[in-house]
Amino acid sequence: MTDATGTGNGVQDAAAGVDPDTEVVRRARTGDQGAFEQLVVNHQRRTFNVAYRILGDYDEALDLTQEVFIRAHRSLGQFRGEAHFGSWLLAIAVNQCRNRLKHWKSRARSKHDSLSTPIGEEGSDLRRELPDPGTTAAEALEGRQLEELVREELKHVDGEYRTVLVLRELQGVSYEEIARMLDVPIGTVKSRLHRGRTELRELLRRRLTPDSGGEEAMRS
Repeated sequence: MTDATGTGNGVQDAAAGVDPDTEVVRRARTGDQGAFEQLVVNHQRRTFNVAYRILGDYDEALDLTQEVFIRAHRSLGQFRGEAHFGSWLLAIAVNQCRNRLKHWKSRARSKHDSLSTPIGEEGSDLRRELPDPGTTAAEALEGRQLEELVREELKHVDGEYRTVLVLRELQGVSYEEIARMLDVPIGTVKSRLHRGRTELRELLRRRLTPDSGGEEAMRS
């Protein structure tokens, strides 16, 4: 599964196909710095978004994204092409995010920024996790405001569950690939996803229930 460098080289792509980065990776492995810089351009947006969603902190996500590419550059010789480069890189990012979350937890750290300003992400299947808020709340939470509320509450979901939610719901990663990234059975992935959705629904219910002050909070 995940090797000693934390690069997760065993991650396989769920869908077969030619890796669009194959030629660029080949040149980068020969020492072509320009080729590696192209890989950074190709994947930095997705890497940052994943880190931002999992960590819930803009500056920490920027720092971790840099660290991911440094690790990828150092470990490029170990990349055997068993997975697409993007999947291999994502595995590194997820591994580093989990390590950082564990470090924060050990220090009882709770530092979070708003998740209402993602970079370049289109809609999300997380919308379907919303409870029925009632007509008044629904009207107040149309469009992007609804999306932003879901993303804002996502940061409060337990770290392990949030990781699976981000990978599955926001990035569309298969159960099989997530299981390989996290080195857990597929059943564990599905269980964490279910628990994450449950936590998110409860958080949203509290925000959207009139007697909890949810509507008032949205108007302030």
